[in-house]
Amino acid sequence: MANLFGFLKEARAEASKVTWPTRKETLVTTGLVFLMVVVAGIFFLLADMVIKWGIGLVLGVGR
Repeated sequence: MANLFGFLKEARAEASKVTWPTRKETLVTTGLVFLMVVVAGIFFLLADMVIKWGIGLVLGVGR
């Protein structure tokens, strides 16, 4: 039981050393993540369309 309380005391001490981001930093980072998800989604959509077109051109599928 002493080990548990020692562990909790040390964990709390370590958590107090953490530099937590501000609200503004969190919102900016979240916005950038959403933007990158949209950009990646558009990129993969276009890549998929180009690959589909290329395969259709080579194999003559869909004519």
